[in-house]
Formats: sequence, structure tokens, C-alpha cells
Amino acid sequence: MASLPSIEFVAKDAPAKGVLVVLAGKDAGLAASAGDAVRSLVSRAAGVARFKGKHLATLDVLAPADVDADRLLVVGTHSDKPLTDEDWLKLGGVIAAKTKGASEVTIRCERADGDVSAAEAAMLAAGASLRAYDFDLYKTKSSRKNGDDEPKVASKIALAVADIAAAKDAYTVQEAIAAGTMLARDLVNEPANVLGPVEFADRIAALSQQGIDVEILGEAELRALKMDALLGVAQGSPRPPRLAIMRWNGGPDDEAPIAFVGKGVVFDTGGISIKPAGSMDEMKGDMGGAAAVVGVMRALAGRSAKVNAIGIVGLVENSVDGNAQRPGDIVTAMSGTTIEVLNTDAEGRLVLADALWYCQDRFKPKFMVNLATLTGAIIVALGNQHAGLFSNNDELSDRLLAAGIGTGEKVWRLPLAPEYDKMIEGKFADIKNIGGGRAAGAITAAQFLQRFVNDVPWAHLDVAGTAMGSPANEYNQSWASGFGVRLLDRLVSDHYQAG
Repeated sequence: MASLPSIEFVAKDAPAKGVLVVLAGKDAGLAASAGDAVRSLVSRAAGVARFKGKHLATLDVLAPADVDADRLLVVGTHSDKPLTDEDWLKLGGVIAAKTKGASEVTIRCERADGDVSAAEAAMLAAGASLRAYDFDLYKTKSSRKNGDDEPKVASKIALAVADIAAAKDAYTVQEAIAAGTMLARDLVNEPANVLGPVEFADRIAALSQQGIDVEILGEAELRALKMDALLGVAQGSPRPPRLAIMRWNGGPDDEAPIAFVGKGVVFDTGGISIKPAGSMDEMKGDMGGAAAVVGVMRALAGRSAKVNAIGIVGLVENSVDGNAQRPGDIVTAMSGTTIEVLNTDAEGRLVLADALWYCQDRFKPKFMVNLATLTGAIIVALGNQHAGLFSNNDELSDRLLAAGIGTGEKVWRLPLAPEYDKMIEGKFADIKNIGGGRAAGAITAAQFLQRFVNDVPWAHLDVAGTAMGSPANEYNQSWASGFGVRLLDRLVSDHYQAG
């Protein structure tokens, strides 16, 4: 991964170094403290460029006269609506993109209508870091996009703020969330030959350095637990499965935990029901749900969240050999439910069936949210702009919807109903792992999962369209987005943290 800029917070009147960034409002209006020279220069340049200060618009002035900076970058903040947290992330991303290669950048965190708050400055800084992310680990020097070795991001970004201590405190939180997001991106971007189930589990084990208790169950333990649904998916691969359990204990000892469960299929050939060759390489990202769970656990630990949280991920490879699971096989899940495997490419729900049951049975959580790149059908329904949300609990669903709006990691609720449940009733076993054809494919997958949550409040997020390959934006240029980390962290911070 490319290096990230160092972030620091300095006094509001600290001298500018390198590139000076000022924030403009309506009609390119600046804060009174910007100074006569800057105000005059921006007024003239804005008139020529027809710059009106619209949110995310930029105006770049090189070697500005009478200004003690090499460049002056004006970034618009004017909007008809109040700026959201995501808007500040986008501003940070735009600034990082426009100042790449600079040795130093100073951002004046003030607008014509007043100072930028500590929380807003922290979001801006996080947006700059998230935009700087670039997974170039396997590129040799000669093949990098900038062969002249020019830095892709500014080396140092200083944010001039009204309250340094408050901004630092706010950034401690946002830095942890950004770190969790980038960890999730790293995991999804890694090639499957590097990141198998064992290697994935090893990376999770390293989270113990963050204060997270980690337990890794191997194949023998999974067999003892009778997780035959998960094991059936793994049996076609020479690489053994793992179940990773993460525990962050930041709340009272006697308080029930919240729980996140992720699908971790490190590569999905489709098994015997093999996928078409086109774009199969992207199936290295079929563990995007597990990556998000790991990322949010990293975020909670990094910001010392006052909550007890469990993260569980089932790690397998769905491969093809003479021992692979066959269409028509019947397996018994840990819950005792028997399953007809009619399509071996509907494997993620089998992994989650055992992981969800294990989670609710062992930890008795307040709720469970699972994330999975589960169906192509959700992309047909929602594209890449929303994750699919299914839930047996209206309060949990409403909270996830609100967290999605607040963070920009948006979700859209789809139905669960007895009529859909009938579509997965089995002919030779209790249930089957696909519905009755193309109709309602994302819904029948969710109905399948609901069989394994018991009476625990639960939500399923189908992130097939958002965890990877989603459109780039101002704070993410990576194929892997890290979707779900900020969403779930917001869910926790808004509703489940102690005091």
C-alpha cells in the first residue's frame, strides 16, 4: 500500500507552508482572516475562472503574488444543504488529489461563516488519508503509474484549526475508523494465492496487538462442532477452512455483546457449478463481508469504543477437485437443519449458516449483523449504490438505514416474508440452498440465512455491489471500497456505546 500523508493540527494563525488551501463559500467568499492579499487574489482569479465556491469545485493559483506559499488552492464548500460527514470526507479527498506530490500542505479550517468544527476538520483529514490509499504492493518501481517516483500524495498535511486539542481528539476516532476501512480494502485487494483461509486467519490473529482477543478454530474443531455446511464448501480445496472469532471487551463485564458475522470465501470458483471465466478473477473479493467485519473490529479497538463486540468470520475457499461438493449433496448444518446443495455456487449462505448459529448459540448477542457478497441478484436490483438490507427487526433495520445515510454507505431494505420462505423448502431435505430460479434471488438467500439466527434480532447486508468494483469517489479510488466499516461503526457509536 502506498504511504499515507502525515496529519497534524496546528494553530489557526500558523504560517502556511508549501500549498495553502483555503475554503470558499458562496460566490467564492472567504473568511475575514484570510488576509487582503489572498482575498484580492482569489477574487480576481475566481472572476476569470467563473469559480463560484460550489462544493468540491477547485481553483488553483500557482506562485501566488504577495502570498507566502508556493501554491494557493481554493476549495468550494457552498451547498444548498448543510454539509454531511461524507461531504467533509469528500473535501479531504479532493484536497489530497489536488495536492499530490507536495511536500507540505496547510489547510485553513475556516469559512466565511465561521470556523470549521473539530469534528469536521477530523473528517476532512480522514478523507485525505482515505483518498491517498493505493494498493500498489505488487507493482515494481518501473511499472508504477508515476515512473519518476513522484509521491502520489502530499507528505505532510497540516490543518490550521481553532481548537487543536479538540481536533486531535476527534481525529483519534476518525483515524481508527479510516485504519479499519483501509484494512478491509487491503484484505479484499489481496490476491487469493497470497490470502488463503490460513493466511487470512493469521492476519486476524495480529489484531491481538490492538487489544482484540482472537480465537482461531481449525478443521478439527469445526468438525467437532458439526459445522458440515461450512465444511462442505471447503472440501474441494486443499487449503483448510478456518473460523475466526474476535472479541473486543470495551463495555461492562456483564453486558451482552453486539455481533458482526462475515462471509469469508477467499476465492469462489463456483465449485462444480463453476462460474463463467469472464471476471472470475474478481472472486478474490468474495470475502468482502469478512473483511468489513475485521475492519470494524479494528476500528472499535482503535478508538477504544465502550462496547462489547464480537466479530466472527468463516474462511473457506470454494474450489474444484475430485472431492468437491456436488449438486444434489445433502449436508447437516450445526443447527441440525438439513440442506440440499442444488447449486455449489450458492456457497456463502452455507458458510454463514454455521457461523450465525455458532454466534447466537455461544455468545447470546443483543443483535447480529452479517455482511456478505452473497448474490449477483442484489446488483441487478440495486446496482452499486446501495447494499441490500434484510432484517427480522424493525428497530435494527431503521438504525442501519440511518447510519447508511449518515456515512454515505447506504443500504436499502428489501422484504422477508413466508411466501419467499416457501421457495427454499427442500424436496429431499429441510431446505435447499437456492430458490426456484432467477426470481427474488437476493431475498431467498436472506430467507435461507434467517433459518439460522433463532430469535436474535438480526440484519443481513448483501454487499456484492458495494464491497468491490463500485464507482470510485472523492475518498476512494480503490477497487475494494472497505464498505461496511464506517456504516457499522456509526451504528455502534449512535446506539450501543456506554456513556
